[in-house]
Amino acid sequence: MEVTGSKGGFATLGDLAQGRCGAAAQLFTAPYWWDAAPPRQLARPVPASCDVAILGSGFTGLSAALTLLRRGRTVAVFEAGPLGYGASTRNGGQVGSGNQKFRVRDLIALRGEALAERLLREGVAMLDYIEEVVAREGISCHFERVGRFRGAMRPDHYDAMARDMEDLHHLIGVDFVAVPRIEQEKEVGTATFHGGVILPRDAAIHPALFHAGLVDRVEEAGGSLLDQAAVTAIEPLGSGFRVVSSRGETHARDVIVATNGYTSGPVGYLKRRIVPIHSAIIATGEISQAVINRAMPTRRVYGNSNRVFSYFRRAPAADRILWGGRVARLARTESPAAYSHLAKDLLHLFPYLASVKVTHGWTGAIGYTFDELPHLGRTPEGIHYAMGYCGTGVSRSTFFGNKIALKVIGDVAGKTPFDEIAFPTHPFQFAAKAAVPFYEAAYRVRDKMNF
Repeated sequence: MEVTGSKGGFATLGDLAQGRCGAAAQLFTAPYWWDAAPPRQLARPVPASCDVAILGSGFTGLSAALTLLRRGRTVAVFEAGPLGYGASTRNGGQVGSGNQKFRVRDLIALRGEALAERLLREGVAMLDYIEEVVAREGISCHFERVGRFRGAMRPDHYDAMARDMEDLHHLIGVDFVAVPRIEQEKEVGTATFHGGVILPRDAAIHPALFHAGLVDRVEEAGGSLLDQAAVTAIEPLGSGFRVVSSRGETHARDVIVATNGYTSGPVGYLKRRIVPIHSAIIATGEISQAVINRAMPTRRVYGNSNRVFSYFRRAPAADRILWGGRVARLARTESPAAYSHLAKDLLHLFPYLASVKVTHGWTGAIGYTFDELPHLGRTPEGIHYAMGYCGTGVSRSTFFGNKIALKVIGDVAGKTPFDEIAFPTHPFQFAAKAAVPFYEAAYRVRDKMNF
């Protein structure tokens, strides 16, 4: 396990928040999830040919591979590092529909009511599909429909969220519960929020165990899983593509790119449309059952209404808290100080946890798009892709992996309303990655100043 500052002992949340932890403080810099399911290196040989080559061994790539293998296709999955090294095993383990990225009325204004309704229904289908995969494939990964509580940071946020949930319920029948401030401590042990809303169908999962289960099923079905095999070129041929990697090459009839926030390499069309944004997560040490029950009595997954929002939950089968948000600007992520802002945000909500230790701190890349919608389809060169999950990738990626696989084999079940949305780029795309920290800093100021 990757570890930094192993001589100083783990810092407390209070010390980390105040910058008192020092360079010698201990911190595991690999994701907490890897304690149960570390990334794997299988060293399988690169096949000379396959029906479909897939770039990326995250949820999208593995879901696509499994669908194709179940339909009798041969598949090679290329991964630049160990299997599962990227965001599929680095996220917060919260599973939602993605339908809260836009307010319903804003989505209708942008896309029209008919398409907006279909997109929102597809979001619900994404949430249902991952439960179906877990059950069908018999993957033990602590999947549970615990529900999501989203806390309002200001009174007007509560009113806006409640109205939006009413619109969502009216349009597609999604259930919700509005929780006024006077009742919120039944859901979360803080007075900081001004009420909130519950989405009872949202879920929690252990993402690394889910990923490990998908790896097992793909291997069992005969897929070639190729770790440490970064793809350096994809060359069109008369009958498909020549896919060149650092460990060898294959001839594939079709290619799927499923790299999301880690998109780089040979497909410029996709690099111009994806902005990598980095998130960070900390995991605490064990907390007494009485205290953690006070903080999170209903064991849901949680978030807040800030522009630069936090998300948090209890660890599965352990009395720990996982707390996530954006990375600190210009911070060295191997240093405990890189996570001090997360400790501050956590203690703003739960000041009584100041003496709790912080054992893990890690980062991962999210794939953002310029229209804040996920996309799938084909490049002008005929390369298939699925990516751009904008921070709600657990369900979206698993669903899109299945859909893009169905498109590759020409199955009409691959059709989705997202087909109707062009994948945009931006004239200043080249500067987008560098600009992200400045936008986030401005949003933090606006959150703090309440405007």
